[in-house]
Amino acid sequence: MSIRGLGEIAERVRRSTVLVQPGGRGSGSGVVWSDDGLIITNAHVARGPRAKISLWDGREFQAEVTTRDSRRDLAALRISANDLPAATSRDSSEVRAGEIALAVGNPFGFLGALTTGIVHAVGPLRGLGSRNWVQLDVRLAPGNSGGPLADAQGRVIGINSMVAGRLALAIPSNVVQDFLSAGPSDAWLGVTVHPVQIPRSKMAGGSGHTFGLVLLEVEPRSPASSASLLPGDILLSAEQKAFTSAGDLSRALQGNGPRLLRLEFLRGDYSRVRRVTVQLGGQNTSRSSAAA
Repeated sequence: MSIRGLGEIAERVRRSTVLVQPGGRGSGSGVVWSDDGLIITNAHVARGPRAKISLWDGREFQAEVTTRDSRRDLAALRISANDLPAATSRDSSEVRAGEIALAVGNPFGFLGALTTGIVHAVGPLRGLGSRNWVQLDVRLAPGNSGGPLADAQGRVIGINSMVAGRLALAIPSNVVQDFLSAGPSDAWLGVTVHPVQIPRSKMAGGSGHTFGLVLLEVEPRSPASSASLLPGDILLSAEQKAFTSAGDLSRALQGNGPRLLRLEFLRGDYSRVRRVTVQLGGQNTSRSSAAA
């Protein structure tokens, strides 16, 4: 694979890429979206209200998370800086299969790491609902999340988000523009989830399988933590609507202002379905109960 001027293009994208450290374990990447201090990353990277941002030139800033959308897995942060090397974005609807793409991020602490690959498709992926993704064979690793995916001219076509099988998935740049135009949202539960199939034979009176979302991580002082949810719990439904994809939880969280969300989940030996009511968008005063 040969791209004319790849070194200059890669350096330009690297200068627009930042290290995002939300506190606690782990870190991710982000991209300078505007020269006045707007940073875009994944919602699952910017998990709390603040994060430390490290720029390509070594400067560090404390950033405020101004907007988060768990359904889109996007977050906007703001730092007090001007004249930053902002990325240039491209209309992702124009991206076609076969194009060369560059992903920049900070995997395993290696700052500004670059990898290249080929776009497979732009659209939904089976098993992940109706959301559109830029799908490609770029190799992503922990720490790449939230970083830019750019075309051969260095224009951002997506925000790297996750890996599904052998494909890397990025949130299209047009979705980022829609996110920025939508205004603030406080749809935050404070969990990292992974879809699982649960044998109904392990549950009382069932056979076959049911879908769930296992909690891999629960953020301290988050709505989920205040509701006493724990890593290893498996979410089954929200407001008595069973989950069929990870997107169902994100949609259930949407809204602004103080509100309650009722969740059903499994814990331990799956012998009973538990219920919890979580306080979102306000003071974390949650209550929970269990039922057979």
